Amino acid sequence: MTLSIPFDNSYAKLPPKFYARLDPMPVRQPRLIRFNEALAEDLGIMSGDSSELAEVFGGNRPPHGAAPLAQAYAGHQFGGFSPQLGDGRANLLGEVVDRDGRRRDIHLKGSGPTPYSRMGDGRAWLGPVLREYVVSEAMHAMGVPTSRALAAVATGEPVYRENGAMPGAVLTRVASSHIRVGTFQFFAARRDTESLKALFEYTRDRHYPDCADPAELLQAAIARQAGLVAQWMAVGFIHGVMNTDNTALSGETIDYGPCAFMDVYHPVTVFSSIDAHGRYAYDNQANVIVWNMAQLASCLVSLMPDENVAVEEFTRIVHDMPAQIEAERLRLFGRKIGLASPGQEDAALVDGLLEAMAAQQADFTNTFRALATGGARDEFTDPTVFDKWAEGWQQRLAQETGSTERMLAANPAYIPRNHRIEQMIAAAVAGDHAPFERLLAVLQNPYETQDGAEDLTRPPEPSEVVHQTFCGT
Repeated sequence: MTLSIPFDNSYAKLPPKFYARLDPMPVRQPRLIRFNEALAEDLGIMSGDSSELAEVFGGNRPPHGAAPLAQAYAGHQFGGFSPQLGDGRANLLGEVVDRDGRRRDIHLKGSGPTPYSRMGDGRAWLGPVLREYVVSEAMHAMGVPTSRALAAVATGEPVYRENGAMPGAVLTRVASSHIRVGTFQFFAARRDTESLKALFEYTRDRHYPDCADPAELLQAAIARQAGLVAQWMAVGFIHGVMNTDNTALSGETIDYGPCAFMDVYHPVTVFSSIDAHGRYAYDNQANVIVWNMAQLASCLVSLMPDENVAVEEFTRIVHDMPAQIEAERLRLFGRKIGLASPGQEDAALVDGLLEAMAAQQADFTNTFRALATGGARDEFTDPTVFDKWAEGWQQRLAQETGSTERMLAANPAYIPRNHRIEQMIAAAVAGDHAPFERLLAVLQNPYETQDGAEDLTRPPEPSEVVHQTFCGT
């Protein structure tokens, strides 16, 4: 069977200043590591043999109907504005409309240099490719809006990083789009109102067709981002690089770089090696996303009939966002402790548990899971601390029905723990992909207890603790 992708490209029809047209750069010896057959079927893709898949998704042969391009965008990176960023090592092959009628991007990552590479080689090494494959698919299985992984291909070429030569790879990811806050900033910084208006209309038509004007789009985008960040926090996820160029207007998680999941809970946990001051720490993600959406608001103001009135309205919309995040966080964490419809009076119960967990160095995932399965007190160095909290919790649960089932559905048993990801990468570099395949298989059903997977619930031993994660650029 020959590979067939039903492309239906729209971004490539925007004016040339939105992108640079170019094919991916071919690689020496592409070899397919994995192809996501289930996702391909959802996208209406008819897959070919492994050698053809390797050629296409390694970048050697753009498929029929593709319109390869690198997207232009700007962005605030750790608070500092860069007016010129763009896809420095990525290539949008094109779009498909999936079986549910949703438009999706097919996007190569690590596909070679572009006009936006900024002195980089445009490549990726195997470790970050496999990390993003596993983590993005795990996030999808947990119900968190995210880009997906369609393929991973080894290039047969070395990539040189700080640690020397590493095996190269290309990831193919699928997203509802790759339009970012930074895409709006690109044109706003140039005072290019015509292009900004075209981008607004394209984004509205693609993601928010019910929105009549920029104010309504801003509100809708904020609602999605508020829900997304609350979901991150509910599973203990830390994005690690929440720059405005990594904030997607679709409301999906994109650009997994130095991302990580917490083991021991603490609100100021940071893993990213490039986040020296904790800007994107676990608990600060709720603040940063508000700041990011304020930057989007600043871009959209010029599209309103009266800018002075718009500034006042947009300020109110952005200032309402923290309350939206907190309401969603309370709803999600309420479910995690068994409450169907938590009220504001339940916030103290949720926060009391988190404070006790931080003080007692309790494992985030295992503690919440054990609320339903039993043994949560064993996660505490002093179990009496849990017992004290649990008195009020049990009284509250007496008002609920179905709390155990609710907690099992809200608290994953399995997450892509950092030490397992590192072990998986080390094995893959040595030529063993079995740990990669095993993680993927278990993480497809994160809420179901699986025989033989008990070791994947174990927190790291002291010698296994991962203190820093890296972008891999």
